[in-house]
Amino acid sequence: MDTASTYNYKVVRQFSIMTVVWGIVGMLVGVLIAAQLVWPALNFDLPFLTYSRLRPLHTNAVIFAFGGSALFATSYYVVQRTCQARLFSNGLAAFTFWGWQLIIVSAAVTLPLGITSGKEYAELEWPIDILITLVWVAYAIVFFGTILKRRTKHIYVANWFYGAFILTIAVLHLVNSAELPVSLTKSYSVYPGAIDAMVQWWYGHNAVGFFLTAGFLGMMYYFIPKQANRPVYSYRLSVVHFWALISTYMWAGPHHLHYTALPDWTQTLGMVFSLILLAPSWGGMINGMMTLSGAWHKLRTDPILKFLIVSLSFYGMSTFEGPMMSIKTVNALSHYTDWTIGHVHSGALGWVAMVSIGAMYFLIPRMFGREQMYSVKLIDVHFWVSTIGVVLYITAMWIAGVMQGLMWRAVNDDGTLTYSFVESLERMYPFYFVRFLGGVVFLSGMLIMAYNVIKTVSGQRAVEAPIPQAA
Repeated sequence: MDTASTYNYKVVRQFSIMTVVWGIVGMLVGVLIAAQLVWPALNFDLPFLTYSRLRPLHTNAVIFAFGGSALFATSYYVVQRTCQARLFSNGLAAFTFWGWQLIIVSAAVTLPLGITSGKEYAELEWPIDILITLVWVAYAIVFFGTILKRRTKHIYVANWFYGAFILTIAVLHLVNSAELPVSLTKSYSVYPGAIDAMVQWWYGHNAVGFFLTAGFLGMMYYFIPKQANRPVYSYRLSVVHFWALISTYMWAGPHHLHYTALPDWTQTLGMVFSLILLAPSWGGMINGMMTLSGAWHKLRTDPILKFLIVSLSFYGMSTFEGPMMSIKTVNALSHYTDWTIGHVHSGALGWVAMVSIGAMYFLIPRMFGREQMYSVKLIDVHFWVSTIGVVLYITAMWIAGVMQGLMWRAVNDDGTLTYSFVESLERMYPFYFVRFLGGVVFLSGMLIMAYNVIKTVSGQRAVEAPIPQAA
């Protein structure tokens, strides 16, 4: 079959398989550092195995390797199917795959060696930053080029979310990573002090807002209607959701810097926009949930739909919790505690990982000419294992975080602290063990998925789907 008349599924296949691989790697590192908090001897007195070096490796692997691969795979699939056009450039699409894998491997080498810029979610040093820029420009050309050559008049809403994610991450990366190199492995930010902190959390929170939210909402708006075989509940609401979300998310970052040297008005602005964000976030969640109107019975028999819908419930919970934690009086208790860690993981595991897993279970069999995965029963087992793992993890961190905040703030009548820091740490021990257990359970779900994927693709030939021809 002529390649011009088929979709480019090769790059979708590559990113889909690597989503599973990097998911296991990233979560395995997460389980190791969770174990180190329970049993500190597990760093074996080796510098490259210390918590401080493995933690950024974990965040980069889960967000950019696992999450990024899922976004590349699904955006390339969705933009082709909804535009009825092959990807703009096969060569650039291949470059984005191999370039992104090289970036991830570079991170896996440099971060354990202690080569880092020290910026949250942007730790990679300047030579890798340049490669990220090149890959991202290629990604934008492929994605928007495909939209330009589309054979459908309408641009489906999922592509609006993917497009906003691609453009915003480009701006965030270029601004936050502005740095002065002093050697091949070391650079310093061009911004001073408090300004550097403000730019960093403008970047950091919008990495959450656009990489981990807008991109995955694009995924949600395509795969839930497809898997449920129902139209989006309200297309008008999806458009309102898009514009409201992208116009307010950009300003919420300062809520990470309450009670710091940042000007008070900036902190308040971050809080106000965080509270406003609740409306578009829940609008999107409700739109996704209500897409199942008249088809709720499908949840009983369709575990892929379970992943997709339960991910939305975690999205709704996280986007309620986040604005609440941005309120200064709440933040006075939650700041610097494990409550924040629980919040992050209810979003990262409950929302991002589960919607990605659901999308991969939809995509992978189609990439290899099968109607469904090798075992639907194993998908169901994976769903329950993942859900139990997330609940164990976030519940442990919520309780631990509130306890930490209360112990740190407790004072005696004479104004001295009631508890020492070590006493608060001792109280955390059982919760850190439950957190470790939750991580192990979630990781075991990923291993079940890997087995299911291997059995699905082994012995199968890669397939290319024909592009519908105009009448």
